[in-house]
Amino acid sequence: MPEPRLFVVAGVLENAQGDICLAQRPAHAHQGGLWEFPGGKREPGETAFAALQREFAEELGVQIVQARPLIHLQHDYPDKSILLDVWRIQTWQGKPWGKEGQVVRWVAKADLRKLAFPAANQAIIRAVELPDQYLITPEPSAADKANTAFLQALDNSLQAGIQLLQLRAKQLSADAYARLTQQVLRQCQPYAAQLLLNAAQATPAQVIARGAQGLQLTSTALHRYSKRPLPTEYWLAASCHTLADLQQAERVGTDFILLSPVAITASHPDSPPLGWDRFQQLAQQAHCPVYALGGMHPADRAQAQACGGQGIAAIRSLWREASL
Repeated sequence: MPEPRLFVVAGVLENAQGDICLAQRPAHAHQGGLWEFPGGKREPGETAFAALQREFAEELGVQIVQARPLIHLQHDYPDKSILLDVWRIQTWQGKPWGKEGQVVRWVAKADLRKLAFPAANQAIIRAVELPDQYLITPEPSAADKANTAFLQALDNSLQAGIQLLQLRAKQLSADAYARLTQQVLRQCQPYAAQLLLNAAQATPAQVIARGAQGLQLTSTALHRYSKRPLPTEYWLAASCHTLADLQQAERVGTDFILLSPVAITASHPDSPPLGWDRFQQLAQQAHCPVYALGGMHPADRAQAQACGGQGIAAIRSLWREASL
């Protein structure tokens, strides 16, 4: 049996160059020698933000002025159970250094996966890597064989700052979807945007063969798997609606999930929305970053993040229609 749950706070501190501040755990400590996002135990009666401020002042000599919730995690080690409350630090003062003798260093985001972290920190790495918006493309028109309007709208969206997108096409033939995938990948490349595939014919093997960066599973497809179907260098995401979906996503090892519908949507007006309170309850039980989906707009990002989400996922509000 794991020990009683420990309440721990951690902070993601990013400098102007986009590097992340990490600390190395002392050799004699639990998970000694591994790298971690700085933080520590929350004291009785202390708020999470106050604990974060105290830990950074005591350990790194940094005064945190402003921060927002990033991700809320529960993790059971064989000898210890923790509830990890992670914050993204927005404003701070001071220069971090190891006040307790620990090694402190700035690490590029691209190098985070090369370091050894405690298992509970893997979801934090994903949250650091992911943007706060996830575009789901509308259904391409089968009548537009060249995909002219679709690709122009895609380029508009990429120019507007989209870095992560899902190519969703339920009505295209396998050949048409394969051609469109290659066209979309070519357009994403100059923007360093990452593409996940979502179609009946988009299998894990085809994701790898076509050069996409990941796979988006529907909630139905999610329950067909008993283990992770893709190597860890690819993104694996899933659409979830219930606690059972979240639990299955954890078993399969998804990197992030979409939780919906948060609000009433035009495409599914009869589906009862979760609302923000239920979204927050479920997001706090997820093992990985969570995007709010369903009636979302860019203005909803702050609300989603305040509820423990990564940000928002959307079709209409993030898709920049072509003006041809």
